Amino acid sequence: MRLPAKLHYAWVVAAVTFVVLLLTAGVRAAPGILIVPLENEFHWARSTISFAVGVNLLLYGLIGPFAAALIDRFGVRRTMAVALAATAAGVALTPAMRQSWQLILLWGVVVGASCGVIGNFLAAFIAARWFRVRQGLVVGVLTAANAAGQLIFLPTMAGLATSAGWRVMSLLLAASVAAFVPLIALLMRDRPEDLGLAPYGASRGFRPTPQSDGNPLTLAFRAFGDSARSRDFWLIAGSYFVCGASTNGLIGTHLIPACVDHGLAEVTGAGLLAATGVFSFLGGTLSGWLSDRVDNRLLLAWYYGLRGLSLLYLPFAFDMSFYGLSLFSVFYGLDWIAGVPPTVRLLSRVVGTERTGIMVAWITVIHQVGGASAAYLGGVLRISFGTYLEAFLFAGLLCFAAAAMALSIGAGGRRAEPAHDAVPAA
Repeated sequence: MRLPAKLHYAWVVAAVTFVVLLLTAGVRAAPGILIVPLENEFHWARSTISFAVGVNLLLYGLIGPFAAALIDRFGVRRTMAVALAATAAGVALTPAMRQSWQLILLWGVVVGASCGVIGNFLAAFIAARWFRVRQGLVVGVLTAANAAGQLIFLPTMAGLATSAGWRVMSLLLAASVAAFVPLIALLMRDRPEDLGLAPYGASRGFRPTPQSDGNPLTLAFRAFGDSARSRDFWLIAGSYFVCGASTNGLIGTHLIPACVDHGLAEVTGAGLLAATGVFSFLGGTLSGWLSDRVDNRLLLAWYYGLRGLSLLYLPFAFDMSFYGLSLFSVFYGLDWIAGVPPTVRLLSRVVGTERTGIMVAWITVIHQVGGASAAYLGGVLRISFGTYLEAFLFAGLLCFAAAAMALSIGAGGRRAEPAHDAVPAA
């Protein structure tokens, strides 16, 4: 493929990765639309459907470290193509569901695991392998693909589910995902060296890191074992647990059903999530730029503090008319993924550049454990109290605890070993 003379192929790889992450974000947003139709048609309990979503979120995280090691061993192009095809297959089989265990199998296991293979750790992986400058910006933009996925897919999926039914919605979503598998084969490349290039912004004396030839399981667990000795690693991981609980787990899963509880249409709830996605894209991109310039601990604490305030405000926004919820979408959206770039930068300082991809995948496990817990417990609390009030308030308090963790990073902690060539936290 011939490129303009000044365009480094790293930007092509980043663009392809953005599209793939955007697609999987659309898939991962779909359960929030499916909850009410599945309740109405099959009379499944909300806690049962929430359990399937929880399995999805958990596997999305758990598969990440091993997927990162597989990519390191076998290449990102092959791994990404197979995972995207499996995602399309899982979604395409959704209309055939008749029993709740099939929902758990398809959306919990198949879609959760396949989306996890091409999870958010790819942002750090691509930034570390293909870029030596503007890494924070790249991580911010790629992470913002989650927001863009919601923006593009949520209103369309909600409209289709309302007008044509959830089965038609699922089939069209599967077709959209499958259509992009050839794009990966055509444009994706594993390493800059495959094209005779150095990473974007690398110095003249750059020497590529030898490709790993060890067992992917061994590589993943060894990286975790080395990093687990660091106090700062656990502070970062703990704050990321709260991130998962307060975003994908609670808001991503339960905001639409909460809107329905307050007399709003599903399409309206999806529109609020889509608006959140718009501002999340802006917030994530701006945060990536800031993470190259500002103390990342302060950024992270600020983001969690604002998120906590937004969640404490949300239960009261339902009583303030639609405009109260719109205000929530703006402020919460700006904060949704803003924490990812400073988290990745801080983690890179602790574990080293060469292990950043795998260790981002490991903390994504913890992120998704938080998300799975909140997805399930949110449904349980809704059944127990008849409202989401307690869930939203508790999540807000957790965010304040995460802000305190962020401020404690680097206060007497030590760097994980062995690790080299760390990217400094700005």
